[in-house]
Amino acid sequence: MLSLTGGLLGLIIGAVLGLTGAGGGIFAVPALVFGLGMDIRDAAPVALLAVGAAAALGALQGLRQGIVRYKAAIMLAAAGTVTAPLGVQLAHWLSPRWLNLVFVAIMLVVAYRMFMSSRGSQAEGDLAEVPPKVCKVSKDTDRFVWNVRTATTLGSIGVVSGLATGMLGVGGGFIIVPALAHFSELRMHSIVATSLMVIALLSAVTVFIAWSHGLSLTAPTSAFVLTALVGMAGGRVLARRVPSRMLQRVFSITCVSVAALMLMRNIG
Repeated sequence: MLSLTGGLLGLIIGAVLGLTGAGGGIFAVPALVFGLGMDIRDAAPVALLAVGAAAALGALQGLRQGIVRYKAAIMLAAAGTVTAPLGVQLAHWLSPRWLNLVFVAIMLVVAYRMFMSSRGSQAEGDLAEVPPKVCKVSKDTDRFVWNVRTATTLGSIGVVSGLATGMLGVGGGFIIVPALAHFSELRMHSIVATSLMVIALLSAVTVFIAWSHGLSLTAPTSAFVLTALVGMAGGRVLARRVPSRMLQRVFSITCVSVAALMLMRNIG
């Protein structure tokens, strides 16, 4: 029964990751905590393994389509690799109660940012002047125009996402996607695909660290990881057919709901 539950949860998480490039990781840990009764500290590396494997599949699809900015992804992942071990160490230092509270706070911030982003997309047709972005994109190639500001900005995003990946097992996409949307001129499909590549690379490093600390998989967690791949494939197919504004608002509402459940569990 637990294997079936794990498989169903993995399918859902993979689909969310494929649709948004940001949501799979942040929902994976609560899914394991509530669905399989795992401790948040034990759930984080399992969630990251599932999210990382699913993200790798999505990144390969994006590379074939030519929408992954792989140089930027490598820079983001390299910067994140520096801070991911520190995140893993912080997860061992903090109690599960405090990890829960940190996770709830992050989910609420992500929900707010995503909702505000959906309101911004609604006003895309307005005549208001759009502020210039730090990371410019060539209109001819749709690739980054590299300079010191671009490299510094992307490196900083990678540092923060690596810390979150190591500490909470959330992949880092919830940081990468809104940060690239805010600081760069990339289109959303390219942002999501690039984010998936970064998640795959960061997850591989962090899971390796967790494995060296004794990470092991049970039948339910194995089912969770495998079905996340199936969900990712389906989510990527649907991503182009679902309005981004609707996705962002549903994502925000779900984030707040899951954060409330985790907070009640922490208080209880």
